[in-house]
Amino acid sequence: MLRLHVMTSEDWPLWREVRLAALTDAPHAFRARLDDWSRGGEKQWRERLTAPGTYNLVAVLDDRAVGVARAVPRDGADGVVELRSVWVGPEARGRGVGDRLIEAVEAWALRSEADVLELTVLPDNESALALYRRNGFDLAELDGAGQQVMKKSLRGE
Repeated sequence: MLRLHVMTSEDWPLWREVRLAALTDAPHAFRARLDDWSRGGEKQWRERLTAPGTYNLVAVLDDRAVGVARAVPRDGADGVVELRSVWVGPEARGRGVGDRLIEAVEAWALRSEADVLELTVLPDNESALALYRRNGFDLAELDGAGQQVMKKSLRGE
């Protein structure tokens, strides 16, 4: 059975476990690097989970952490929430985990009165692009780092 766990600062060991698993499994998919986070102590991990306005989820399948997603208000852009750090472990891919994570972030963003959900993804990450397209994201533009920006309107506009 799949359940989504909303993380608090007390959950930092689980957050660390799944985030390091993501950075180990798919280093090409993230701007952050394993070396940046593997040395991080409790304070660094707790701060990540208590940053103002953020929403952090871990997907747990059969009592094992298999996925992660994070939502962050976009600096300087009222009504825009960034979807970040999405990852599903190899053993859970193709089982709807990514869809459930995105749906939960979208519901939270709506409750937070956001108008747009935005993300960046590497242009050659076809499985991620398919996941995001399936969940209603449209291609926007390339950002300054060569990543594809995708957006989804949350208010049906």
